[in-house]
Amino acid sequence: MTNKHVSYKILPIELLSELQKYVQGELIYIPKPSGSRTRWGENSGYRARIHERNNEITCKYKQGIPLDHLAEEYCLSLESIKKIVYRKQ
Repeated sequence: MTNKHVSYKILPIELLSELQKYVQGELIYIPKPSGSRTRWGENSGYRARIHERNNEITCKYKQGIPLDHLAEEYCLSLESIKKIVYRKQ
């Protein structure tokens, strides 16, 4: 089965012909509609883990843990820790 046949299974032949007026032999990216996009890390849960980690860092800072200790504990730069603890909430 050639790539040409695979294209017909994904896209209707009429649409493929229309696209070929603009692009031939190239890869194209078709983004999702804007309403169906998810923010970075939402599907994997990583965004929530980062939020939780940042809250922990802020709480420890408010309890008196020095910034440099937090940077070492969380393997982050001092500047990253400052951004976390000084952000507006």
